[in-house]
Amino acid sequence: MTTQPKDTGPATDDSFHVFDTTLRDGAQREGINLTVADKLAIARHLDEFGVSFIEGGWPGANPRDTEFFSRAQQEISFQHAQLVAFGATRRPGAKAADDLQVKALLDSGAPVVTLVAKSHDRHVELALRTTLEENLEMVRDTVSHLREHGRRVFVDCEHFFDGYRANPEYAKAVVRTAADAGADVVVLCDTNGGMLPAQIQAVVATVLADTGARLGIHAQDDTGCAVANTLAAVDAGATHVQCTANGYGERVGNANLFPVVAALELKYGMRVLPDGALAEMTRISHAIAEVVNLTPSTHQPYVGVSAFAHKAGLHASAIKVDPDLYQHIDPELVGNTMRMLVSDMAGRASVELKGKELGIDLSGDRELVGRVVERVKERELKGYSYEAADASFELLLRAELRGEEAGGAHAYFRTESWRAIVEDRPDGTHANEATVKLWVKGERIVATAEGNGPVNALDRAMRVGLERFYPPLAKLELVDYKVRILEGRHGTESTTRVLITTGDGTGEWSTVGVAENVIAASWQALEDAYTYGLLRAGVEPAE
Repeated sequence: MTTQPKDTGPATDDSFHVFDTTLRDGAQREGINLTVADKLAIARHLDEFGVSFIEGGWPGANPRDTEFFSRAQQEISFQHAQLVAFGATRRPGAKAADDLQVKALLDSGAPVVTLVAKSHDRHVELALRTTLEENLEMVRDTVSHLREHGRRVFVDCEHFFDGYRANPEYAKAVVRTAADAGADVVVLCDTNGGMLPAQIQAVVATVLADTGARLGIHAQDDTGCAVANTLAAVDAGATHVQCTANGYGERVGNANLFPVVAALELKYGMRVLPDGALAEMTRISHAIAEVVNLTPSTHQPYVGVSAFAHKAGLHASAIKVDPDLYQHIDPELVGNTMRMLVSDMAGRASVELKGKELGIDLSGDRELVGRVVERVKERELKGYSYEAADASFELLLRAELRGEEAGGAHAYFRTESWRAIVEDRPDGTHANEATVKLWVKGERIVATAEGNGPVNALDRAMRVGLERFYPPLAKLELVDYKVRILEGRHGTESTTRVLITTGDGTGEWSTVGVAENVIAASWQALEDAYTYGLLRAGVEPAE
């Protein structure tokens, strides 16, 4: 297992570029609509992470991108990255000096410009409606003009690999023209995302040998190979990789920045980020997901919450001996953590490791561990799922430690009964009312509340009844609520599983309830949520 990247030189060395295009290409993902404030926030995260270049958008193409470049240079003090403006080569039959969109690139103030250029002969003739020679002149004229004005220039050869397949000599001529005109890097783009690693590696190696240009790679993920294609290009000699945070991008996305840089640092032994930046990768990934308002992918390599999660008892037994046996890296290198999932597949090792994770040493009590394993298997057979409900599992574990039924380990309150009523009114509206009867510190409490649904009404009634005794409950907030209908005999009589996620402003936890009635299952999950919240707050049990 790789433990630390080798020291191959400073991360600020220009010999290798990590180029991020989240703000331009990544923003084309369906469901993402970034404001200028969003783009500024993401740019700060990317700069903190230590990428070499941040492509901010296409100034002049829309007011939002134009405003971004103006504000970014005033409001962000870039520590690691250079800001890049994206645009196209000049129009056919014109001069770069007279082209308004080329002028907008200069007016953006960005020190680096990426130009997209046609490298597929059919695209030149059908999309640009010009000659192959004129296209070369458009590349030459635009690159030269920007260089004369002190800009560093990268050229993205659009549809390069398809163009190379159709007319390799012309595709290479575009690369040579760009390099000869002063482009620092010529990026070979798999715009359709249809290439495979062996094909990428062969083409990049040939183009590098035949042109001598410094090459980069831009891979879309339509075959699911964008990260592999990017690394294959590096193997062939590319020294510039274009990626997006979390793989955001048009259609199915782009090469994912985080697996690419993790592979370069931990597998290739290259230093491409500043010292200590790799350990911030999980946090940065999730922070950017929050900005774009997309739930972080739980199964994303390196940074997903499931990336180092272990469920099978066989894995747990091996990990107990040596974590390296089932983990390709130490999760802490990328700011992640190992997690043990407790399920009906759990063995003794899984429960012991999960207990250790929760701060409970079970290693000396084989009988207790055996009881917990059997209890988990018994309850999961009924529909409970503890791998997604750590808080409920901890309450079960603590109950077994005390020799009590699950839920009784920390009896802050006892439920006598509850009821929820939904009233269908003549005007088409509904009224939801709940009453709970609880015992707290020897006192019987009856509390009633209304809500925007029966579960919300129960939640409010419970608060009404308990907050007088337990003020910390005022901080609790229901964050997420999921219902799953499990297999049953007669449709509506099927068993229901409810998962509730609760937060207190400093953290979140999940609890589970199972019953034939969705409200009853919700009540179980709410009981565990409140009990765990009080346990977490350090409140002493009432009885």
